[in-house]
Amino acid sequence: MILLVLSAMVGTSKLMAPYLDDLADRDSTDRFQHLASNLLLTTGSPSNWGQLRSTVPSAFGLARADAVSPYELDPDKVTRLNSQNVYALAYSDLWQAYGVNDASFQIEIKMLFALSVKLVSSSTQGSQTAYEFEVRAEKSGVPISADLKSYVVLRDFVNETKASTSSNGASIVTIGIPNSINGTALLLTFAKSAVNPQAVSYVVHAFGHNSPSPLPDGTFVKLSPLDRVLNASFLYATTQVIKAQVFSFSNNFSLTELTQGVQTVKYAVPRIIDTSVSVLVLTGSNESASFAEWVAYPQVPLQIGADFSDGIAGSRVAAYSQIVTIGSALYEVVTKWGGLSSSV
Repeated sequence: MILLVLSAMVGTSKLMAPYLDDLADRDSTDRFQHLASNLLLTTGSPSNWGQLRSTVPSAFGLARADAVSPYELDPDKVTRLNSQNVYALAYSDLWQAYGVNDASFQIEIKMLFALSVKLVSSSTQGSQTAYEFEVRAEKSGVPISADLKSYVVLRDFVNETKASTSSNGASIVTIGIPNSINGTALLLTFAKSAVNPQAVSYVVHAFGHNSPSPLPDGTFVKLSPLDRVLNASFLYATTQVIKAQVFSFSNNFSLTELTQGVQTVKYAVPRIIDTSVSVLVLTGSNESASFAEWVAYPQVPLQIGADFSDGIAGSRVAAYSQIVTIGSALYEVVTKWGGLSSSV
């Protein structure tokens, strides 16, 4: 029911002309709300700035240029807000491009509900090890009924399974890996709400199979997707890629290599018809170490902007939540607005 109400907000939201420079009521709720809507309803300039890797927009807006409905965001504009992407923009650039000199803002983009995963048990069964994971889906502490699709990825091995969460939002996912291989494994789990299949989420859990616990993500490869291309930069000259793949709720494909440079490779990312975030995975090795690196596309969740944790002296901070569409999936955007901050 909660997700149904949230989804309905998309259809009832209306485009409003923003009062960008009305300084007479600079801290009014009405003005901040217009600023928040304007950010999500306009494309910025140039309208395709998200795909232009080295371009800083002269005007800032996140809407897709060919959007067919309000609050439809461009996946590449969103991705360039993530500081982990090599083509990310700085908050100072966004603040100047938005052109509201007396206000600071923060943008958070996230899935409509959260997934969590923990290893429950593992046991040897013949020539493989069976792993049991508990997956939970919830929204603000409320359990979510969802259909699950899980993949385990290790080197060139992929296994998949389906499940559903019970009334308490939990499910046990069991998946097996042959004992003839070892190294860093990833459990990728995608979820679709049973109430609204446009409400999706995902979680990635790394673990060692017949090997020590994996090193932190990004130890071997830095992955930056943009404009349907995955840019992979290797941190070591001895890094070898075994397989490059893309996963979504309903699909799993190998990625086609486009170009190769000095410690860099570019892969084409296919346009997948699926109501789901995509997760791009590179598996490989560096000398004796096995790795499995991943990145989501669009690169969500993310947060960028002013730090409102301690508030701003003499100013009220306003927060607004809006349900948006990226691709065919729903996401939540939370923006916060306040007086000018020294962190700009």
